[in-house]
Amino acid sequence: MPDIRTATGATPPAEARRARTAVSTLFFVNGFTYTNAVPWLPVIKDRLALDNAELGLAIAAAPTGAILTGMLAGPMIHRFGSGRTAVGTSLITLGALPFIALAQDWWILAAAFLVLGSADAWTDSAQNAHGLRVQRRYGRSIINTFHAVWSMAAVSGGLVGAAMAGLGVPVLWHLGTVSVLLVCVNLAVGRMLLPGPEHSERGDGAEHGGGRTRLPVPAVAVLVALGVLLMLAGGIEDSAASWGAVYMTGELSAPLFLAAMPFVACQAMMALGRLAGDRATDRFGAVAVGRVCGLLAGGGMALALLLPHPTAAVVGFGVMGLGVSALFPLTLAAAGEVPGVRSGDGVTIVGWLGRAGFFAFPPLVGLLGDAFGLGAALWVVSAGGLAVFLLASALRPRD
Repeated sequence: MPDIRTATGATPPAEARRARTAVSTLFFVNGFTYTNAVPWLPVIKDRLALDNAELGLAIAAAPTGAILTGMLAGPMIHRFGSGRTAVGTSLITLGALPFIALAQDWWILAAAFLVLGSADAWTDSAQNAHGLRVQRRYGRSIINTFHAVWSMAAVSGGLVGAAMAGLGVPVLWHLGTVSVLLVCVNLAVGRMLLPGPEHSERGDGAEHGGGRTRLPVPAVAVLVALGVLLMLAGGIEDSAASWGAVYMTGELSAPLFLAAMPFVACQAMMALGRLAGDRATDRFGAVAVGRVCGLLAGGGMALALLLPHPTAAVVGFGVMGLGVSALFPLTLAAAGEVPGVRSGDGVTIVGWLGRAGFFAFPPLVGLLGDAFGLGAALWVVSAGGLAVFLLASALRPRD
């Protein structure tokens, strides 16, 4: 889409600018929430006496909840609007966060992840759908910047969590305080979102089919291809959160604070990649950017595994984060613009399919890690980067 300020000399209206700030805040809240708990995973694993497979299965409860309930996001967006849905479901996510600290056995931990994953899937679809509304009002690509804010929030959350863990702050006090503060922030920006129906900024009539559930056959094929691509991106991104700290402590004998650095490096490089993602996409095209992302993601993990040293691991996870940076925003933006499909439905369907990556990768890596060692198991992630390179043509824009 053309840049409004270049093509017409106009600037986005104040309503759109306020909504952009609000959506950015929602992305920040979403990125900051769970990442505060990530550095605590080795502590929780030891406290509950879990092995790699058990921890992986508990973490997989989050994408399980997302898969079981994620398709409800489309009807909720159509009924309540993407803005209200994003705010309301984010509150559920924040309510589930302290229960990670309260878990006294595997079942409670898995249940907390289940609720968190369900609500996060709804929030993810809704905030991306609303972000696409704001992008259409701007008349140029801004979707990557929302995801850059998410990544910067994730880095901040990881650093705060690592600092709290390193200082010995009680985990419940830490996660409970984070939850209360973010609830206040979330409620404060709710009034700044765009009013009106979801189809207000779209001109192809796809949003008007309120009762239609049947999708055009070509659209189904596009949505499935985008879903597979997002599944791979999700599995690659999740490896830093689920296994970065465990790999550092278990395989490389790194201290607890340093163990959080693969995740922080991954998210920091994701933020940098997303800040440049809109400009790179406009210049080189979504397919070319997607292919480069796949190569960087696979190569970064390979570097971390071929050189078993904490420094190499941090660098490798960082390169992997740079590679995966643009995949989520590009894929979800493509899903929201599929001809004949409502934006909320397209984002929800592809997001739901993509959650399979978060569902499949943690237990797969955990099982392979118990059988062959975690270092060998993480080569699955590198193979996922190669698959992204082969499937990036699904990002090609369609009229």
